Amino acid sequence: MKNFAIILCGAGNLDGSEIHEATLSLLAIDELNCHYQCFALDKPQGRVMNFVTGEPEISESRNQLKESARIARGKIKPVADLKLKDFDALILPGGYGVAFSLCNFAEKGHQAQIQPEIAEIIQAFYAAKKPIGAICISPTLIALALKDKTEKLTLTLGNAEDSAGKEVEKLNCQVIACKPDECIIDAKNLIVSTPAYMNAKRISEVKNGIQKLVKTVFDFCQ
Repeated sequence: MKNFAIILCGAGNLDGSEIHEATLSLLAIDELNCHYQCFALDKPQGRVMNFVTGEPEISESRNQLKESARIARGKIKPVADLKLKDFDALILPGGYGVAFSLCNFAEKGHQAQIQPEIAEIIQAFYAAKKPIGAICISPTLIALALKDKTEKLTLTLGNAEDSAGKEVEKLNCQVIACKPDECIIDAKNLIVSTPAYMNAKRISEVKNGIQKLVKTVFDFCQ
């Protein structure tokens, strides 16, 4: 049985992990009869949003680990407990928490800083030749963590010509356009990415793209 590590950063697309993307990842892993463990930083979110108004909640603070536990049904551990030897693959769901809490890509683009614990995990999986699946905006984490590697990475953010795609291309990456129900496979670097809600209009599209991503990551584990 293969073991997947999943990194979350809250509960909700506007300020944490995108709940559909996270849940569909868990489902796709389970349908392959594999095991997963969710992790999150035990730190405040980079921003907190009111999901009714779509406006920031300036005076409110939320903890990434506690909020992510909602998605994981309480079965979650702090990122500090993630041990490379225990896992065969890494999955990174999207959501704006990726760009505000796990790094500051939303504000700084290609000059962003990634949380050091997240960078170390991505670098460790990459160095160990263990596959990584990145969903929605989370390929930015891979680009930031591996920007100093000599190997050019191939990723998708849905649209290669938008501002996010152009910023990631400045980080030694080739960004390829991709439909939400498909994924981009960088077989040489064992990295798989899918756009999900970067350009999806239907949850069924997101489901199909994530299923393909998880199956490809699983196949790389063989």
